[in-house]
Amino acid sequence: MKKIKYITFWTLLILSIFSSFGKNENSKPAYYHNEGVMINGVKWATCNIDRPGTFAAKPEDAGMFYQWNRKIGWSTTEPTVNSNGSSVWSSSIPAGDTWEKANDPSPAGWRVPTLDEIKTLLNTDKVHNEPVIRNGVGGIKFTCKASGNSIFLPVAGYRGFSSGTISNVKTGCYWTSTPYGSYDAYSFYFGDGNASRLNGYRSGGRLLRCVAE
Repeated sequence: MKKIKYITFWTLLILSIFSSFGKNENSKPAYYHNEGVMINGVKWATCNIDRPGTFAAKPEDAGMFYQWNRKIGWSTTEPTVNSNGSSVWSSSIPAGDTWEKANDPSPAGWRVPTLDEIKTLLNTDKVHNEPVIRNGVGGIKFTCKASGNSIFLPVAGYRGFSSGTISNVKTGCYWTSTPYGSYDAYSFYFGDGNASRLNGYRSGGRLLRCVAE
């Protein structure tokens, strides 16, 4: 009888420990699981940035729009509301020579990518890109030809620089940290099966997909 009790005690203890681990894992926020994926020499996050300092829960979630070099997120749906609860859109041009660390909404250990890092993703000799639909959400899939690693970026359009109105919801537009002149900055765009870089007014709202520091 004592032997049975002894075995039962240790069995329950082990089950309790494993159960505790499971609860802790499930209770952690979604961005905790984002370890990143290496594609053509750059480690990319697998989800967009949602509220400042957090990742979206799933790769197909758009997260939030951001103006260049600003840390305030804006809803990717109507009405216009930001991560601070305000609905007042600012059309002023953000200043700066790069996306400053203090204004970076990326989670710890991550940052907004540079133009050069975007170029590695758009290098069709080493990275294949194709439009796909994931769980009902349209987007583009980038796959490293050498490793087979891939990431999915959803479409959500963008917010216009003057009023914050959402446009072109079937396209994807993502910021880089690299400026273009005094009023614009580089971003990369995809739609209609094409992916390319372009520049736009810094006060426009675009999505963010960060890279590891």
